[in-house]
Amino acid sequence: MSNQKKDLRLFMRESAKIEEIVTAPGPDTIIDPNTGKPVVLEIKVLHNDTIQEINEAYKKRGMATDKKGNPYIADGMVAFREERDRVKASQHIIAAALVHPDLKDPELMDYFGCNDIADMPTKVFPRADEYAHVSRAVMLALGIASEPDQDEKEKALDEAKN
Repeated sequence: MSNQKKDLRLFMRESAKIEEIVTAPGPDTIIDPNTGKPVVLEIKVLHNDTIQEINEAYKKRGMATDKKGNPYIADGMVAFREERDRVKASQHIIAAALVHPDLKDPELMDYFGCNDIADMPTKVFPRADEYAHVSRAVMLALGIASEPDQDEKEKALDEAKN
């Protein structure tokens, strides 16, 4: 092993400090009247710490109890259980990542009668196909999901035909 100090400047990248914005095509059901094409989504590539913070906000920890409400004891200690609302956390991540449309915009939230940004993705994209499209685009941009390979695409297509 070399005694030379490794160059850490390689890791001192500006891109590590900013959350870049990328674009993705929106659902086919929302057409831009100026272009006649589906709207373009603008997605902020959230850093891992932001995503973790959002996930942690939807985690609850409580005492584990039986049906009668008695606490479970393990090794002389009260046992705890954790519950995670993954759906709500995912919706919050989508709302935080979308720059266009800005799901945090007060006028848009007021239009849908919504007070919680985590509820906005299902309000703005109420159809299952719209929501799935936007969710997939955001998760791909964030690196949380990966593009299905050709075999997975063919399998999904075959299942859809049957």
